[in-house]
Amino acid sequence: MKQMKLKNPFRKKRKSVSIVTLNGMIATGRGLNDAGLAPALEKAFSKKPDAVALVINSPGGSPVQSSLIGARIRRLADEKDIPVYAFVEDLAASGGYWLAASADEIYIDSSSVVGSIGVISTGFGLDQLINKHGIERRVHTAGNSKSMLDPFQPQKDEDIKRLKKLLEDVHQNFKDHISSRRGSKLADRDLFTGEIWVGQRAIDDGLVDGIGHLVPFFKEKFGDKVSFKILDKKNQFFHVLAQKFMVILAIALKSVLLLHALECKNKLLMPKKIIHIAKKGLT
Repeated sequence: MKQMKLKNPFRKKRKSVSIVTLNGMIATGRGLNDAGLAPALEKAFSKKPDAVALVINSPGGSPVQSSLIGARIRRLADEKDIPVYAFVEDLAASGGYWLAASADEIYIDSSSVVGSIGVISTGFGLDQLINKHGIERRVHTAGNSKSMLDPFQPQKDEDIKRLKKLLEDVHQNFKDHISSRRGSKLADRDLFTGEIWVGQRAIDDGLVDGIGHLVPFFKEKFGDKVSFKILDKKNQFFHVLAQKFMVILAIALKSVLLLHALECKNKLLMPKKIIHIAKKGLT
């Protein structure tokens, strides 16, 4: 029989903080992305901690993935009514700052870099290179804009104009997100130029709330006995490893079965070979 555990009504519940690490480029696939972070974020909020901490070190990346991750953080925070705090390490720039702004409060190191609220598109023009080597570019499309900004053709004014409009649309989404999250905290000047801030200057312009490091911050807020639980992509290491192992095992098993089949085939052919050799020997 299981013994009944009685809770001490006079014992104070220990405060807890779930920590999610957001480290690296934001991109579909190997980088930080909504699908990859979903399990860690869902788990971080599921145990109803007293707070969720985001440890951020990211130069940014995909605006779509930044938006999806940020929206998931806000949705979970609002549903569970749990405050979210962002702690920037080296860098929270561009999409990295988008993620930081998804928190209720942002804290940085005195040397952390934040900001870069802008959108960029880069590429190379190789049309002169292929002309120099006598290479002719042949492109056939259905739709006038299908080959927009082809790097092997000279730039067209209408293509550049169209690209700038697209960048401005994405930039506006970025500005709207930061304005809605930081609100009146932001300084009364244009902060959406793509520039970056370090330490105290970021505090002065309202991009962050102060200088603060995770552990001492929460010990001061919740007391020395606060507990921390790290929930990030590293926690999924063994799960990913197991998946990779199963794939390798399947390939290895397939190879073994193929070799076995070939071996069986050779054994079946053996008597015919012996008879052939024997016939050759008699003649």
